[in-house]
Amino acid sequence: MRSSVRTALSGLTTRGRCLLAAGLALAACAVLLGQRDLLRAAVFLIFLPLAAAFIVARTRYRLACSRLLDPPRVEAGRPATVRLRLDNVSKIPSGVLLMEDALPYVLGGRPRFVLDRVEPQGVREVSYPVRADVRGRYRVGPLSVRLTDPFGLVELTRSFSTTDDLIVTPTVSPLPSIRLGGDWTGGGDATARSVAVSGSDDAATREYRHGDDLRKVHWRSTARVGELMVRREEQPFQSRATVLLDSRLIAHRGDGPGSSFEWAVSGVASIAVNLNRAGYGLRVLIDTGIDLVPASVASTEGAVLDALAGVGSSRSESLEAATEQLRRNGVDGVLVALLGSLTPDDAGRLARLRNGTGACVGVLIESETWAPSGPRRREEARQAYEASAALLAAAGWRVLRVEHGTSLASVWPLAAAASARSVPAG
Repeated sequence: MRSSVRTALSGLTTRGRCLLAAGLALAACAVLLGQRDLLRAAVFLIFLPLAAAFIVARTRYRLACSRLLDPPRVEAGRPATVRLRLDNVSKIPSGVLLMEDALPYVLGGRPRFVLDRVEPQGVREVSYPVRADVRGRYRVGPLSVRLTDPFGLVELTRSFSTTDDLIVTPTVSPLPSIRLGGDWTGGGDATARSVAVSGSDDAATREYRHGDDLRKVHWRSTARVGELMVRREEQPFQSRATVLLDSRLIAHRGDGPGSSFEWAVSGVASIAVNLNRAGYGLRVLIDTGIDLVPASVASTEGAVLDALAGVGSSRSESLEAATEQLRRNGVDGVLVALLGSLTPDDAGRLARLRNGTGACVGVLIESETWAPSGPRRREEARQAYEASAALLAAAGWRVLRVEHGTSLASVWPLAAAASARSVPAG
């Protein structure tokens, strides 16, 4: 009981502290001057905040809180609504309640609400909008409730522990429906033809993934590589697509939502959603060779967008890890790579991934156009960009040139042309 009262006294507001200080000062003056009437007023001023602290400390509210995010996943730049429900599950009415929900600064200021009185078993619902222009996963909550007396002399804060995550995904642009080629590949006769052309048994194998039938293990390749490998020819026909994101920090320019990296992330999201809705089995890979969506999780539209919401720039200096991963697994469907600035070595590694059974599309981002630079550097970057585009096009890649201000939807239809080699920016 003493600790409760002590806590309540520590919760005195500025008004309560001033009233208590005024009462003590008035009591001292009354004693010095011998004025009984003045002493009565002092006692009243002292008693009022102390009584408020005692009443608030003895109050035993039982409150329950729930939160609903509508929707729980939203594109960057679009609003969402947070709905709060507060239940008074005690048998006594509450006093004045001040509610405050914790939010990261990206979503805006902390919302505050005042509830005058909640009857026993009563319910109050409030809502507020949030919006983030930057993708990410943001924690909403916990909710804190401040209890106060009717005079505003004492405030006690009680917090709930429940939080929720708002997922802000990259912007997804609608893309025209096109035929990229490489449809219905990845198994059966298609792989058999690939083996006949390459003359290598290893072309018909890939790394073991969670859920694969162990009867499909190719033991000779497993012994040579040192990892479990399975036969492709025993897999069912399936349209497949791999989307590669070049997330290297050194390959992009610009800051914040307007950077070339954010353009690339949004482009991957748009292409992945487009291919998923077209029925492709989807795989999203980053330059470090890591799958954004683990093999044990279905690469649904939601799973891909959730993963892209939290992807960041990498410190890698080359695309060697990603190209090695693709080389080992083979490119027998559609490969779409969103690429920043390339070195001759990286461009060569990508060029060698192209074979006769798959379609390779390179969205080549001229990242230097996202940031001002000197004439010499701009010219050097331009020459390297042209060399990379020419090397990929010569290897059979369909190269889509992108500079600052280019929309993906404007150049995407040109990726469908089987004879396309190098496509200018639109």
